[in-house]
Formats: sequence, C-alpha cells, structure tokens
Amino acid sequence: MKNIIFFGDSLTAGYGLPAADSFPAQIQQKLDAAGLNYRALNYGVSGETSAGGRQRLTSVLARQAPDIFVLALGANDGLRGIAVRETVANLRYILTEVRRQFPQVQLVLAGLEFPFDLGPLGVPGLARYAQEFAGLFRTLAETEGVAFVPSLLAGVLGRPQLNLADRVHPNAAGQRLLATNVWAVLEPLLQVAA
Repeated sequence: MKNIIFFGDSLTAGYGLPAADSFPAQIQQKLDAAGLNYRALNYGVSGETSAGGRQRLTSVLARQAPDIFVLALGANDGLRGIAVRETVANLRYILTEVRRQFPQVQLVLAGLEFPFDLGPLGVPGLARYAQEFAGLFRTLAETEGVAFVPSLLAGVLGRPQLNLADRVHPNAAGQRLLATNVWAVLEPLLQVAA
C-alpha cells in the first residue's frame, strides 16, 4: 500500500464538514474505484500558514513515508498578507525537505489565487499583492520541478452555492470540485508510479 500525503490547511482538512466530505477522502474514493493501491492521508490543519506547516513537517514525515506528497498551503498566508517571499521560502523548504528524506517521492504543489472571495476593493497595494501571490505557486512549481495544480479552488472560488456561509470554505459539493482539480494532475502520476 502506497501513501499519498495531503499536507494543507482548512481547505484540505474539509473545514466544517464530515471527514468523508474532504477532498482527500474524495480522492480515496477515486483511488478505490480505479483499483489503485494507495491510501489518501489527510494532514490538513485549519488555520495553518506555510510557516506552521514547515514546523509541523518533521512530525508528519516521521509518522508516514509518502510516495506522493501534495502540498496545499498558502491560503492563510494570503489572508494575513504575509510577504510573498516568506511564503515561497517556507513552501520551498517543505518541498526540498520531503525530497531530501524521500528521494523517490512524487511532489505536487496546489496553486491558489488571492483574494479568496475576500478583501476590500481599492486597498493600496492589494492588486499587486494578489498578482504576486497567485504567481508564486506556478513559479515555485517550475523552479522545483514538481507537478502543479494550477488552481485548487478552480470552479469553486466566488460561487456561494459551492461554499459554506463564510464564503471562504468549500461545502461538500465544493470539496468534490477540489478533488476533481487535484485528480486531474494526480491521476497521471499514479499511472506512472503504479
């Protein structure tokens, strides 16, 4: 049995929903349906920043050896306005450390946009920050040579019917779309690794 670690925040954890509705649980259903011998392990922690993930990484890797590692952090960095260079440094550290400990691992980075249906319009510098933030993920994926999900929230962002009342966290239907977005990148890697 091979392990896919989903390492993220509330978007991964499935905030406000039963565990079975989270996108990693939806991926497990797809794995089972395809007869693929993988376990989807949900290591999403609500509220976590990239810095928090960096601190938590060692304990997660000590528990589970990943064959595939899906990194889906950064949303809370964006919401808090953390400098893009800090987010990049933390995400790069996580990818590098996973690869150092598990040289055969397949790495996947999930991209995000900012704002996540939030943020007052007309705030000085917000548009530039949003552009830099959205761009950091693709640039990092290219420089690190990892598989890339262009937008974790594609089709969900800004659609009230696919989000909880807070307009930030996907509901069960939204989580199914997140699973579809990730599966589009993940499935080809599974065929190669199988």
